[in-house]
Amino acid sequence: MIDEENDFSSNLRRTANEIAAAVKDATNWLKDTISGRNKKDANEVFTKDAAPEIGQMYMFVYDPKYKAKLPFYDQYPLVFPLSFDKGGFLAINLHYLPPQARASLMNALMKFANNDKYNETTKLNISYNILKEYSSRLGGVENCVKRYLFGHVRSAFHQVDPSDWAKVVVLPLQRWVVNPNRKYSGSPPY
Repeated sequence: MIDEENDFSSNLRRTANEIAAAVKDATNWLKDTISGRNKKDANEVFTKDAAPEIGQMYMFVYDPKYKAKLPFYDQYPLVFPLSFDKGGFLAINLHYLPPQARASLMNALMKFANNDKYNETTKLNISYNILKEYSSRLGGVENCVKRYLFGHVRSAFHQVDPSDWAKVVVLPLQRWVVNPNRKYSGSPPY
């Protein structure tokens, strides 16, 4: 386990006003990264992977099989896979929480990191059972656990470099698709 007072934790401890500033800063960082003005190559930030691994952060495009039955869904999930089966995987989609709650959840999840280097060797040692055990301390995590089918993934998996987790977690990259024909009056979480 990692000490609670590390760089990642201090980066995530922000007030509501600081979250807005962090989103703006992270958005500028993303623009700089993609346009090549940043020292880091965009391919290093979002590495295309053939298959995701447990404990790493990924972004991808998703088209749910049962979208006609869902009141809403996130078309661009930001996930940490928890387990795999023949047809898909279970994951935490951080987009189901607003940015400040995502930051709090990430801060709690970092206690399960295998190291505090925040480089290519860093990953979270998490599973569904661990989340269930710690759900009372990981606020909102029960709303974030989703199952994804490989046959409905519509892009490559883009792995986020651990050194960029703190920036990416506050970016407004979610894209809610709301089903207007769904009788249930649900709406995206924020």
